[in-house]
Amino acid sequence: MTSSSGSPDPSGAQRRPLLNRRLAEFGTTIFAEMSALAVRTGSINLGQGFPDTDGPEEVREAAVRALRDGRGNQYPPGPGVPELRQAVATHQQRRYGLSYDPDTEVLVTAGATEAIAAALLALLEPGDEVVALEPYYDSYAACIAMAGGTRVPVTLRPHEGTDGDGGAVHRRFRLDLDELRDAVTGRTRVLLINTPHNPTGTVLTREELSAIAELAVERDLLVVTDEVYEHLVFDDAEHIPLATFPGMRERTVTIGSAGKTFSFTGWKVGWVTAPAELVGAVRSAKQFLTYVSSGPFQYAVAEALALPDAYFESFRQDLQAKRDLLSEGLAEAGFAVYRPAGTYFVTTDIRPLGESDGFAFCRALPERAGVVAIPNAVFYDHRAAGAPFVRFAFCKQREVLEEAVKRLQHLAY
Repeated sequence: MTSSSGSPDPSGAQRRPLLNRRLAEFGTTIFAEMSALAVRTGSINLGQGFPDTDGPEEVREAAVRALRDGRGNQYPPGPGVPELRQAVATHQQRRYGLSYDPDTEVLVTAGATEAIAAALLALLEPGDEVVALEPYYDSYAACIAMAGGTRVPVTLRPHEGTDGDGGAVHRRFRLDLDELRDAVTGRTRVLLINTPHNPTGTVLTREELSAIAELAVERDLLVVTDEVYEHLVFDDAEHIPLATFPGMRERTVTIGSAGKTFSFTGWKVGWVTAPAELVGAVRSAKQFLTYVSSGPFQYAVAEALALPDAYFESFRQDLQAKRDLLSEGLAEAGFAVYRPAGTYFVTTDIRPLGESDGFAFCRALPERAGVVAIPNAVFYDHRAAGAPFVRFAFCKQREVLEEAVKRLQHLAY
């Protein structure tokens, strides 16, 4: 048997590595490493983005009913159960005025991660370029590689401003639209857009999205948009689906998910909405990945999407309060804080603490403070650009966040 590094076998012959070259750069994810470190040290895990409480009881009971009634216990339909496809179509119409045929323009997937993989595998030929906003969720790079594409990062860069003379400091990450335009070449096939954006918490503005739409139409590009945090926007930020802009519905694959909105990340129920031709292409790839999944949970998510607006607003307000709690605590501990406009992650700069290496900082933090975070550098092709940034998740119980803040306070001294 050969080693993954391609070392010689006992006969002395050099053999090829077990792992193909497309995936050679991807080892065990940082999430697995840091979660294991949290368990080993008994630390509070603010690294991986999953809630520590379940979502609405009525949604959980809907899943139990489906199990007991035998709905979805065998293979569900390939595109997803009709009830969920209709619920997704209704959601898109009610929320955004986007009309999709539930029979031909909606596809249920095993979470957003499979939707991203299936879309890229379906739409890319080897050598096609994918322009993506860096830093990006780590599966983007792996999925582009598996599809034989070439990723072209456009980096969201940190900016700092104040409210007038001596006012409060505001930090955010911004998209340079000129850099985005320059990144598009004759080999570009897909723009991969994520808003609200993980890990920076940026929510692209109407003006930014309009410019992206104009570029896509002008250069005849396909667009894959990851909008799983669509209901997790704060303050005066607004989530606007890219498919609502002129010329975009026919070229956009929009990806959504139940996990983040309803706090059932383990159910792995996601979806794609797009014109029938694009959905058909994505389904061609998806059928050879999981084929189908999450049968009983699909019925429960269909009911979840029909919850009243009060649920979504209460959920948003609760997370905004937790964002504020953790952001203020991190600032008091000495971090420079980029207060997010969306998602459930806070990005911080560790340089005010006299640190500059996010990997070293995060690996030492459990012993120093009993808290686990994620180094943002893992989300960058250009690791140096993300080196001083560290991400914390605030989708936890309030008392957990309060304890984490308390533990982190001594870093300032």
